[in-house]
Amino acid sequence: MLLRGMRQPLGRVSSQDVPTDLIVRVAGAAFPLHKAVMVPKCGYIRKAVAMATRPDHAATVEIELHGLPGGADAFEKAARYCYGANFEISARNAAPLLCAAAFLDMQPADGGLARRVEEFLAQAGLRTLPNAIAVLRSCEGPLLVAAEELGVARRAADAVALRICNEVLFPTRSPPEWWASELAALSPASFHRVFAALRCRRAGPEVLVAAATAYAELLLADGKASDHRALLESVVAVLPSADDAPLPAAFLCRLLHDAVTSEASAKTCRDLELRLAAVLDQATAGDLLALALDGAGERVINTESLRRVVAAFVERESGAGRNRRASLSGAASLSGAAALGAGALQKVAKMVDEVAAEIATDESLPISKFVGVAGAVPKDARATHDCLYRAVDIYLKAHPELDEIEREKVCSVMDTLKLSYTARIHASQNKRLPLQAVLSALYYDQLKLRSAGVGHDDEDSDARSEAGSARMQAKADAALARENEALRSELARMRAHLSSGVQQSKGSGSRTAATATVPGKKASFFGSMSRTLSRLNPFRAGGGWSKDTSSIRDSRGGAMNVVKPKRRRSSIS
Repeated sequence: MLLRGMRQPLGRVSSQDVPTDLIVRVAGAAFPLHKAVMVPKCGYIRKAVAMATRPDHAATVEIELHGLPGGADAFEKAARYCYGANFEISARNAAPLLCAAAFLDMQPADGGLARRVEEFLAQAGLRTLPNAIAVLRSCEGPLLVAAEELGVARRAADAVALRICNEVLFPTRSPPEWWASELAALSPASFHRVFAALRCRRAGPEVLVAAATAYAELLLADGKASDHRALLESVVAVLPSADDAPLPAAFLCRLLHDAVTSEASAKTCRDLELRLAAVLDQATAGDLLALALDGAGERVINTESLRRVVAAFVERESGAGRNRRASLSGAASLSGAAALGAGALQKVAKMVDEVAAEIATDESLPISKFVGVAGAVPKDARATHDCLYRAVDIYLKAHPELDEIEREKVCSVMDTLKLSYTARIHASQNKRLPLQAVLSALYYDQLKLRSAGVGHDDEDSDARSEAGSARMQAKADAALARENEALRSELARMRAHLSSGVQQSKGSGSRTAATATVPGKKASFFGSMSRTLSRLNPFRAGGGWSKDTSSIRDSRGGAMNVVKPKRRRSSIS
């Protein structure tokens, strides 16, 4: 048993030869003391001595203190105070001493030990940010219950919040946010108290965000592998809500990646996914790619979290769009709100397309995971599908072993009707695409060219100038010249894939004046190919590639109608 003598304090009260008559045991340590010194200043010991003293008053009294806040160190300093010896009060032991004084009932007329500790806290302990954090940190662990009862933990957290607000307004060090790194010394529970105190003091969102991000990053960086998962879950549980302080998207991506790799609880991962979905339009493609890849950035391991985040963002935007339409009145306000929501959705769609193109190079990536990421954003959210087509083409190139059905499944995420002219030309010559995709791209161009031709014939010739007619004709000739070679090769491919040949029908009418200006050989070939592609129309059969072409518009902005036989007027002379 460890014996701690109090010879120096005892000498100031009586002779060193005076034997001790009181032994106090605290957490395995024994303190030989004198009842004449301890009883007047310590109510707890006075009651214990009264209950244990025998009638002869000669025996030494032994007292066992259980549950003393601060343990043996706090009791030693309390005993030194009773003997009038010097002892040090610091930011680290102030809270334990205050709790020990309350436990031992050391409240004489002059205020006792508690008064001296309170004076220290008011003059030094809570006057600076490092000291206030040290006091709050000393309240953690076994001392927490007693510190909360005495209000020491609350006062320390409020002092930390006050010093942070003062540093934000009037910086005393460089860099200005040096205070954020000081918070890493706190436990998640203590940080939560500080954050609550910051909200009570109406700290700005930038202060809340800086405190939360710095605390999480520093604490998790210093965490050991054995307790990293538990520490991460504790940190996420005390993060501020999106209403109080929306955290940066890049920070949330890193935190979610850390949660997935450390196999955190489903509740923690879902919480981070919803937080990230709320600010997804502020992220970059690099942030989302870092979420999907492993720590080394070589393998795709986390597409499911990415898909859920994008899906939650789309659902959130859809709900917000409905609320905006219901709450706003007036065409200008409604169109402005719709444009705002569409802009965020298009930005996220572009990021998803870029991420899909990056992960498509992974040869081990299944079709379902690629389609899940690329198809998480609705097709109509994209103004054009060129970026999505690039991602599909990269995936098909990295997986050449796919059969026709599997390639059609990959291509189902995009709409060939939303490809630009250059992308459609590339798609029509792309041997990696399934036949249905090629037919869709080709048939769209044929419909558009035929629609343009009908529109030109229906226009009143008196309303067009001669120069305008020449320009339109030149554009038509150039388009036909570009298409001829592509159509020849595609026809050969279609013949190879189709089991039965296609019979070409004879022309049913004479050419119109505008069509007659095209050279005879080109017009004949173009007409033949148009009729052939009309019979091979992939939109009639339905299925994954069946598209409604009723919304296709010609160059004048009008809706494209089905081509009808031209009405010919006979002049009566």
